[in-house]
Amino acid sequence: MRILSLELTDYRNYARAELRPCAGVTVLAGDNAQGKTNLLEAIYLCCTGRSHRTRQDRELVRWGADFCRVCVEAERRDGTHEVDIAIPLAGRRKIRVNGSEIARSGELMGHVTGVLFSPEDLRLIKDGPGERRRFMDIALSQIRPSYYYALQRYARALKQRNELLHTGRLETLDSWDEQLCREGTRIMAARADYIERLNEAAARTHGDIAREREKLSIAYAPNVADGDLRAALQRTREVDARRMTTSAGVHRDDVRFCVDGRELRLFGSQGQQRTAALSLRLAELDVVRAESGEAPVLLLDDVMSELDPERRRRLLAHLEGIQTIVTCTDVADIAGARAGMVVRVEGACLKQA
Repeated sequence: MRILSLELTDYRNYARAELRPCAGVTVLAGDNAQGKTNLLEAIYLCCTGRSHRTRQDRELVRWGADFCRVCVEAERRDGTHEVDIAIPLAGRRKIRVNGSEIARSGELMGHVTGVLFSPEDLRLIKDGPGERRRFMDIALSQIRPSYYYALQRYARALKQRNELLHTGRLETLDSWDEQLCREGTRIMAARADYIERLNEAAARTHGDIAREREKLSIAYAPNVADGDLRAALQRTREVDARRMTTSAGVHRDDVRFCVDGRELRLFGSQGQQRTAALSLRLAELDVVRAESGEAPVLLLDDVMSELDPERRRRLLAHLEGIQTIVTCTDVADIAGARAGMVVRVEGACLKQA
């Protein structure tokens, strides 16, 4: 897959902007707070339907404007795909795919695929299970729209079950338990398969970047270890009624990252955590490529300055043959990469160097 163009209207600090990245490495260079990350965020929005920095759509609209618009045109093996997202200050966003407005957000998935690595990715390692579930859900939804819909159905059933627990009307819990079991089982199977494949790819990538001095392992940690959601819901029903919330299910799953057998969140250094997060994203790229037959676009936000020269060199070796858009404050940070295009970003203006 290759992104042909990105067009912005009143998005963040951009009144108007257009970027046509090259097929190889496109470098967005400029000082901080000029709008480099906003360009990556806009592309990622068209890949996943969400920003990696905020859950508030109104924050994406330029100050003083009534709405913003992002449009990405991508070329895939089956032809050209266009995703157009319009977000008003008030009201619902409108998403068009290939010129037609879509009714369900899941219809966006798979038209433009991307993997983003940003400084926020350290939260995958450091923060609670919610961040790691979100990572799995976004990655899987891009390559398997059916997974996205299973998540939606599970979330609706979970909401209904929790409402019944609040009201004390437990006699109708069985029907919602059945839905949770059906969708939860699908979600668990997809997550287990994905993390197994990710673990294999990440171990190879991490071994290369860390020069084989450390071994990274990634393991799926389901909340219901034996996979029997129905038995777990029955077993916890009394506790759930007392606490008025559902305590067993895939909404409490986690992922564990270890280096040399030690949990990275608890014992890893900042450098180890950063290298593991980067290896994870590169592994995600490999899994997406294997699943879809096409490499997604790789978005690297201010990564190079955080790596030592040797790890930077090894990272750059992984970019061969992959469309990559990378931000940096100093072009020297990507020395060694065969940049096909360098764009200066100054005050929300793009100038090809």
